[in-house]
Amino acid sequence: MIDPTVLLTAEADRAELGPLYQACRVETCGWFVNETVLPEDELIEKLIGKDIFITSYDRVTRRVIENTSLKLIVCTRGNPVNVDVAAAREKGVPVVYTPDRNADATAEFAVGLLLSVARKIPFAYEAIRAGRIVTDDLERPGPLKDDVTWGKVKGVRPYSCFKGVQLKNKTVGIVGYGAIGRRVGRILSGFGMNVLVCDPYVSRIDIDAPGFRKVDFDTLLRESDFVTCHLKVTPGTRGMFTAEAFAKMKPTAYFINDCRGAIVDERALIDALRERRIAGAALDVYEYEPLYKGHPFVSGELDNVVLTPHLGGAAEEIITNHTRMFVDEVLHFIHGEPLIYAVK
Repeated sequence: MIDPTVLLTAEADRAELGPLYQACRVETCGWFVNETVLPEDELIEKLIGKDIFITSYDRVTRRVIENTSLKLIVCTRGNPVNVDVAAAREKGVPVVYTPDRNADATAEFAVGLLLSVARKIPFAYEAIRAGRIVTDDLERPGPLKDDVTWGKVKGVRPYSCFKGVQLKNKTVGIVGYGAIGRRVGRILSGFGMNVLVCDPYVSRIDIDAPGFRKVDFDTLLRESDFVTCHLKVTPGTRGMFTAEAFAKMKPTAYFINDCRGAIVDERALIDALRERRIAGAALDVYEYEPLYKGHPFVSGELDNVVLTPHLGGAAEEIITNHTRMFVDEVLHFIHGEPLIYAVK
């Protein structure tokens, strides 16, 4: 392709865009410029005469595809959910996306959630910030000591109140053993944990390693001290964590989810936490986002759940990763080379 034209609205690392500007005529707008998603009519107008569209969040509908002459669509996400892939396929337009761009970051975040709930770190932090386990002195009330212990403050002994569980020799059950689940397994095995894996699309041979074992879902629920989820939402996974699933877990077990809220019956999880049928949960995703003030997770009713606002993939390196991926793919396309990340 000679002198292709590109519309770039995606989040991107500007330092990585040099090869794209050298190979193409690039117009930028939308999210790349001001973090806005283009309305459908404006998007169609902007795409007139463009060969390649690189987007993160714009909705590339059938109408957009049928009313433009695009030759390649690039979506900088782990799944091109905002692109009508069927319409693109009908028109012969390849769709490229950026799988695993945030696999390391999301896996690390899952481990962070697990550690946070296991060792009650956010609860201790909040107690300090709220003044519940600090003295009311405005200045240091006594001399410095070599052997320092927090002691009992306002009737609370933090060492006892926020005592957690160590990870070594515990068992973690990983539900979904794709790019993220595998990374979580490797990290947690480094803590000395035993790893159970439930994934019907991964063979026992692929999992076979010291401390790793493939099991069915019920076995994983019964034997795990921590259950961490790394699934896509499919008809088979939607709502798979039911009241029955939580009832099979140990009362000392913790549930971690930083994939999608739709895999969980949230009411069943709330009941399990409220009734202490499991020890706790650490969540980054919910059935409805953002959470609202009256939600049991927010109202203060539950003291055994760690919450974050869908941050699993929010790391600076993610933008660099997907920029390198889409720049390389555009160059592959221009030079008639195979596309690595094309939707099949």
